Amino acid sequence: MALGYDRRLYIVAFDHRGSFQKQLFGVGGEPTAEEARRISDAKRVIWEGLERALAEGVPRDAAGALVDERFGADIARAAKERGLVLAMPAESSGRPDFEFEYGEDFGTHIEAFDPTFTKVLVRYNAEGDRAMNERQAARLRRLSDWLHERGRKFLFELLVPAEPAQLEAVDGSTDRYDGELRPRLVVDAIRELQDAGVEPDVWKIEGLDRREDCARAAEAARRGGRDGVVCVVLGRGANDTVVEHWLRQGAGVSGYVGFAIGRTFWWDALVAYRDGEATREEAAERIAGKYRRMIEVWEEATATAAAA
Repeated sequence: MALGYDRRLYIVAFDHRGSFQKQLFGVGGEPTAEEARRISDAKRVIWEGLERALAEGVPRDAAGALVDERFGADIARAAKERGLVLAMPAESSGRPDFEFEYGEDFGTHIEAFDPTFTKVLVRYNAEGDRAMNERQAARLRRLSDWLHERGRKFLFELLVPAEPAQLEAVDGSTDRYDGELRPRLVVDAIRELQDAGVEPDVWKIEGLDRREDCARAAEAARRGGRDGVVCVVLGRGANDTVVEHWLRQGAGVSGYVGFAIGRTFWWDALVAYRDGEATREEAAERIAGKYRRMIEVWEEATATAAAA
């Protein structure tokens, strides 16, 4: 199977586990059976929003769900049955460096659900802890090799957290870090991981403020004959205005094919549902509306770029 992916991707991401249970429900540690039921129910509301959007005309060939086995196994099976793109995480939630969620048994879980993509979330700063970077790269290469030996696709969510010295260099401003330093560090991370034998089919990239930075990230992803490899925009839980800006920068850039967005779609709706300020149907409708809106933004910006 050739490396890469050749279709649009509009993924609703709700594979959050530790952060989901802690921030939305205040549950630390292992949830009780009732707490786990409430968490799974909230994820089903997101799924119902995705289903509503599909019924309202979202392109089925591009629509996808990124959901975890822990709280969303039934949703993963439903997405698979409906022929949607299905992505599922392989990383252990909430760890500073990459570890397999199911240890040595990771392959059994992947094969049991047969997702379109196996996804990892990785924090990797090329100027950060060298030992941690090397440790992560070795584990990630093992997963990359395992997937491609079996004809499976690999989705890589790359986060580049600022090192203290990097923040100091921009007077402690996270906005300046994002605009002045992170674009280069994204490219550096992609190159280092590729050189270490880690070969994603799709890179999930934090939003970039300039179109030229998106182009550089895509060029790095495709360097050395990796012509089919593509990028998607992730939302970082930012507000609608910020995410729409990021989408407009990536749309139409060669090598960018869509997005994988999570909290921006569903956080406010789930808080309202949790607090009794919205019915289940109202929450699902809000999620569907935001999802449709971001697809519209992407497709309009893509058409504008093509016309230009």
